[in-house]
Amino acid sequence: MPTDFDLLQAAVRAAAERRASEVRACEAFLNALYQAFRHANGPGLPLNNVSLDWADDPENRMRPVPLGGWHAAWFRLGVCEVYIRVRRDGGRFVGEYGPRASFGQEGTGEEALLILARQILRELVAEQEGRWAERGTVN
Repeated sequence: MPTDFDLLQAAVRAAAERRASEVRACEAFLNALYQAFRHANGPGLPLNNVSLDWADDPENRMRPVPLGGWHAAWFRLGVCEVYIRVRRDGGRFVGEYGPRASFGQEGTGEEALLILARQILRELVAEQEGRWAERGTVN
């Protein structure tokens, strides 16, 4: 008869492939968002002072991160840094950033991510100016 420990090991192994796929998808999304930030000024005007630093999310209190867990990075946008975390929710990405904003994103194409990056930038401007946008939710 398997013990609870054996059942835990089996559950972790059984979900390994789906979990790895989810990690790849979330990391690819964050990397694509980084590229969108770099091009948010428009064609031919790349922002060179944008960087991405992968981070562990403090909400993840288990390793490996279970399915549906958060994947995060710090984005340096010139002199401002913002922590953005995402997870899969069905066929879409949901995310949180800054002190109180969130987004839901189904489209992951270049144009959809440029729109998201520009919206996040506008929300960050409002936060820095002390006039946080009423909505706080993108998409």
